[in-house]
Amino acid sequence: MKKTALILLNFILLIHSQYQAQSQDSVFIRSIFNEALSHGHAYEDLRGLCKDVGARLSGSPEAQMAVEWSKLKMESYHFDKVYLQPIMVPHWERGTKESGWLREKNGAMHKINLLALGGSIATEGLLEAELIEFKSLDELKKSNRNAVEGKIVFLNQPMDEQQISTFRAYGGCWPVRGQGAVEAAKLGAKGLIIRSLAMPLDDHPHTGSMQYNDSVTKIPAAAVSTIDADFIANKYSTEKHLKFNLELNCKSYPDEPSFNVIGEITGRENPNNIITFGGHLDSWDAGEGAHDDGAGVIHCLEALRILKKLDYAPKNTLRVVFFMNEENGNMGGKTYATWTKAKGENQIAALESDQGGFSPRGFHCDGNEHTIELLKSFAPLFANYGLHDFGKGGGGVDIGPLKKEYAAIPLFSFIPDSQRYFDFHHAPSDIFENVNKRELELGAAAISSIIFLLDKNL
Repeated sequence: MKKTALILLNFILLIHSQYQAQSQDSVFIRSIFNEALSHGHAYEDLRGLCKDVGARLSGSPEAQMAVEWSKLKMESYHFDKVYLQPIMVPHWERGTKESGWLREKNGAMHKINLLALGGSIATEGLLEAELIEFKSLDELKKSNRNAVEGKIVFLNQPMDEQQISTFRAYGGCWPVRGQGAVEAAKLGAKGLIIRSLAMPLDDHPHTGSMQYNDSVTKIPAAAVSTIDADFIANKYSTEKHLKFNLELNCKSYPDEPSFNVIGEITGRENPNNIITFGGHLDSWDAGEGAHDDGAGVIHCLEALRILKKLDYAPKNTLRVVFFMNEENGNMGGKTYATWTKAKGENQIAALESDQGGFSPRGFHCDGNEHTIELLKSFAPLFANYGLHDFGKGGGGVDIGPLKKEYAAIPLFSFIPDSQRYFDFHHAPSDIFENVNKRELELGAAAISSIIFLLDKNL
């Protein structure tokens, strides 16, 4: 009987201890959200990055200015360490504004809104050819050379609007942009235009990276707006012998030196244990890179600033990284992973924010079952803040290379509401004005809170 009573007492003490710890965590998380919402710097910091620097394509002067801006900003928050990590990045320039026209058999012409895909070659003057439409990349692959040779291929594959997760819809459509030029060139096409990878019907073309294959002739490639894609398709359905005029002035240059920007608060118990979190500093050149990924780097900068402001002394070293060159090479992520391994550091976790500055919904984890269950155990602490999506999922492009160097590392991704992200992704509309202040602040607070919990529990 005494033994049973002792077991029961120990169980009650354990539950009480766990409740007290969770209660203390809840109080600290509340202070994080209070700081972010009432005294936050995220919105004005994002304004500075977007308006004082602008778009930040790797290898550009704006990318270098972004590095300098970021270092100064981190230093102003008095992190324990702030420094630059040298890397080499690709350098591609769009050149003068792209031009495109659809031409009917009777000579009528229609100006088309388009953007060259990142990495495309130039047309070397005005390219004119007959247009041929394919409803999907698979349909193009099944075609034959006689049908395609000498023409400009129009790939009109929309994102799947029935997918609730717009990122899943994007993943199903990405090969259109990534591989379309190679598949069209295999069949002798002279050029490629694709329907923008975007959810809404609007006039904004969406750029993004594409791939070439050294064994296949390179052809110029561009994306047209979704409204223009529908316009071209409607014309094509009634008149098969349409022509398309395309002029691109893109050029690739030798790789350029650049930097990842890094800030740290040193761990008091395990300084060589590193929790990395960040996003990518570079962006495409069409807008201001506000959601992709200005919001992500500012989320993480603000997360560390808040912990510093609240005098949190971490067990492990907390390191915010602004990665350079995620959009067209990921040299920032790749170089960081090999660099930290060569230094003999112990990376115990990494988190990425690269899904926009919208309302936070939760976090996903690419880790073992124990870590996923740990993540799920945090969910009650976030219930009052509207976060509910905690479970297994991917990490992110920038932190992905860490898996090669640290096989057991858990990778976490910040999950905001995704429904509007592909309104702005890689488009001229990805500007500061399209980021909501409160949503951005809530995201920063959520990331600061999860970093606090990971530091305590890993």
